[in-house]
Amino acid sequence: MMNDCLVRIISEDGRLRAMAAVTTTLCNNICNKQQTDPTASVALSRLVTGTALMGALLKDGQGLALVVEGNGPLQRMMAETDDEGRVRASIKNPVCGLPPKDGRFDVVGAVGRAGFLHVTKDLGLKETYRSQVMLQTSEIGEDLAWYLTSSEQVPSTVALGVQLAPDASVHVAGGFIIQSLPPADEGSIAAIEQRLANYGSVSARLASGQGPREWLSDLLGETPFKIVGETSLEFSCRCNLNHCLKLLRTLGASELEKLFAEQETVTVTCEYCRQTYPINQEQGQLLIEQLKSNH
Repeated sequence: MMNDCLVRIISEDGRLRAMAAVTTTLCNNICNKQQTDPTASVALSRLVTGTALMGALLKDGQGLALVVEGNGPLQRMMAETDDEGRVRASIKNPVCGLPPKDGRFDVVGAVGRAGFLHVTKDLGLKETYRSQVMLQTSEIGEDLAWYLTSSEQVPSTVALGVQLAPDASVHVAGGFIIQSLPPADEGSIAAIEQRLANYGSVSARLASGQGPREWLSDLLGETPFKIVGETSLEFSCRCNLNHCLKLLRTLGASELEKLFAEQETVTVTCEYCRQTYPINQEQGQLLIEQLKSNH
């Protein structure tokens, strides 16, 4: 199996940039932790792949989060990455129970036809960058392309592919983003669009053993380019006990008093990695006292 990685390239004339990634192990790991059903696995894997790809544009110490909220049964999906290719993700309802439609997993029905894509970036500035766009198709890839083109003003093509194995695990996952940078070269863009029309699916190419470099070479054709970066991708969660205690503090002193009156130990479970953190009475009382002394 091909290792998860992300490749970034730029054309010699600087008018096109692209990133392509294999995310099979990453998606499998996340879907296992989230206990997703097949349709939810495809939807979440697309978001994870798209997030990893957009992470290619981050600089040192920066982070990115994508949230898809729709009126379908999945409700809410979230994925985060940083500049080092560390990714984590969660899903509100991992079992959407939708059967395939027209021979394909019904991602659109699972996400819902109405909703938003939220983009949050920690760029190391005073203010966190936040943007949102309405979902256009709920296929995830097309929604990311719409965000990049409309909000970031960078004409973009996004392709995300996920194929499940007979046991419903993620067999292959990956994708690419191609972007046109100013001044736009209409001829190169038209040529790439023509190749895309006959390109076939990313997942089929990945299943046949092709990797990111081959995809990008095929797509750019005669356009000379150079590889500007290659990053390994991995699941990584930053949760810890202190984070859980901060989370409990948001409930307020009176709610915490009720909670610890009912339970000897309150267990907090990380929504991303499912690690559990038991908080005992002593820790709970300390939190309550701190909250009361702050008022």
